Amino acid sequence: MTDMTSNPPRRSTTGRRRTAEFWVYFTLIFFCAVPFTMVRWVREIAERHTLNVRGPLARAWSEADRITPLIFSV
Repeated sequence: MTDMTSNPPRRSTTGRRRTAEFWVYFTLIFFCAVPFTMVRWVREIAERHTLNVRGPLARAWSEADRITPLIFSV
């Protein structure tokens, strides 16, 4: 029996490579998401009275990273 912490499972290599077309769509979605995430970020700062929240670029990156693969899954 092996310990999972000392012998983690290998990452799957069956995933699709991100092509140039993927990065074009990713970039477009990222730049379109920035203004919306900026508004959401400012609103969250105002509500929580703290800067301890994810920034607008990190939020836009995660939105683009979540949405772009959906385009290619069809």
